[in-house]
Amino acid sequence: MVDITHKNNTLRTAVAQAIVKVGSSETIQAIVSKCIPKGDVFEMAKTAGLFAVKRTSDMIPDCHPLPIEYTSIDYKINNLEIVIEMTVKTIYKTGVEVEAMHGVSVVALTMYDMLKPVDKNVEIQHIKLLKKRGGKSSYKDNGEPFTAGVIVCSDSISAGHKEDKAGKAIIEKLKECGVTINTYTIIPDEIDEIQQQVKQLRKDENDLIIFTGGTGLSPRDVTPEALLPLIERRIPGIEEAIRTYGQNRMPYAMLSRSVAGVIGESLILALPGSTNGAKESMEAIFPAVLHTFRILKGAKHDGNES
Repeated sequence: MVDITHKNNTLRTAVAQAIVKVGSSETIQAIVSKCIPKGDVFEMAKTAGLFAVKRTSDMIPDCHPLPIEYTSIDYKINNLEIVIEMTVKTIYKTGVEVEAMHGVSVVALTMYDMLKPVDKNVEIQHIKLLKKRGGKSSYKDNGEPFTAGVIVCSDSISAGHKEDKAGKAIIEKLKECGVTINTYTIIPDEIDEIQQQVKQLRKDENDLIIFTGGTGLSPRDVTPEALLPLIERRIPGIEEAIRTYGQNRMPYAMLSRSVAGVIGESLILALPGSTNGAKESMEAIFPAVLHTFRILKGAKHDGNES
């Protein structure tokens, strides 16, 4: 199966549809009046669909087992067509569109099985996904162009003793999110140099100013001390998201002193200096963190965002 361990849990919703077409109005009447010999078609098919949704990963090889936290099945009759809609919800790392389509397919098949003794012209038509929501694709920014400066804070890397990998991992993720990199700099762990970089990148009107390194507990880890006097407003939720994501993957993430805040309309981030720490921090908050800029410009939160 595809590795989804890097993903965050979000509310995932999918709605799928299938259409069962019968051969006569008498069949429709028999369904509505519950006169089909095999029983109540709507209720039996609904039950089969609920079982199917929960067993999707047993049937489809690449589907992940996941918690199904809500399922609804609705029927609508249009002349000789019965339109079936299934809604499935979960809070998990991957979507439920296959679960919804599998479930609605089994509802349709159950109806076919129950109706075939009385109607030889039953057809299953148009099994399809109507909509889905959740995951990073639902929380992407609207394509507004953003610029960033990435600064690596490390005595050993600036002295040429080690190669930077964390900064390059951050740049890779930024490019994936459509962010233009204006500056990439490596500096030693010095408070004055860190603060000078902030001032210069602010002067150059960068939207994002991202530091990697210097967020630990060693005597030379001074990035938070350099940034906090300059930050006008901290954003604790971003810091919490970074540490929670990391803590779910390794126990030492709680020792990180990652910082997030704004200066004017620039977002300042101080992320861990390890390659994995930097990657995981970026996975934890991007692309959703780009919504910060809409809020800074006065936009209201979408009521569907939670």
